Amino acid sequence: MTNGKDLPPLQAAQNYSKLRRTQRVHIQMAVLVRGMSKGKPFQEETKTSTVNANGCLVFLDTPVMRGQQVSIVNSKTVEELTCTVAFISENKGSKSEVGLEFTESSPLFWRIGFPPEDWSESSERKRAPVPAPSKTNPASPQGKK
Repeated sequence: MTNGKDLPPLQAAQNYSKLRRTQRVHIQMAVLVRGMSKGKPFQEETKTSTVNANGCLVFLDTPVMRGQQVSIVNSKTVEELTCTVAFISENKGSKSEVGLEFTESSPLFWRIGFPPEDWSESSERKRAPVPAPSKTNPASPQGKK
């Protein structure tokens, strides 16, 4: 299994973008990543580089492996979700760029006021249909004159 380091950086990034299901938003948000590294628990405060309805991209000092389960905590809401490490880039100094994928789509996790349209395909984002006014219901707006 490749962790993304076996491919040239440009090709790894292109392969990663093909896997993306929803549009990314470039935004730095404070998060906490928790998990296990080398058999020991770790907890690292970091910031996102990009987010989408299915996960995010962060920089981590702590070594992780592709396919590993970790948790991510939104520092503003303290909401925590389980993720899988989906992508690891080459180190940028002491940190690695790490793509985290939520176990299920969670567009509301980021609390973005105007998310991309493709985030709304999730059942969490759909609004309940507004019932059409009834012709037989005198209390409906069309029934009043």
